[in-house]
Amino acid sequence: MSSAIVLDAGPLGMLTNPNHTAVPIACRTWLAAAQSAGRRVVLPEIADYEVRRELIRAKLTGALHFLDLLVSKLEYLPLTTAAMHLAADLWAKVRNAGLPTTSSAALDGDIILAAQALTLGTPVVVATGNPTHISRFILAQDWPTIVP
Repeated sequence: MSSAIVLDAGPLGMLTNPNHTAVPIACRTWLAAAQSAGRRVVLPEIADYEVRRELIRAKLTGALHFLDLLVSKLEYLPLTTAAMHLAADLWAKVRNAGLPTTSSAALDGDIILAAQALTLGTPVVVATGNPTHISRFILAQDWPTIVP
């Protein structure tokens, strides 16, 4: 059984990039291969939020359109109370262990994403561009290294 792929904001941002440059093309090709292989690809709401807020701020309507298409085509994982409670627990544990993932004032989207992925209750790999913080909680890999 192959694990579900949960998208972090980094690859999600590349997938919404309407430009036909090397990295966005590679990311779209990777996603298509994963879907063709029958992989479960999950778009967590926290990643949607992180990408969407920047696209709105920068008035990137074309990219926002691509994000909306992805939301409609991928499995969307909404934020839940259970995920937020788990995120708060994880945040407190790493902070108490002296291993914070960000400043104490930050919301910490990485922990929220990890908690969302953990609530799936199935084998998961987070596709990211920086697995360092997320991999403290759940399997996370650079997106190009995840074989569809």
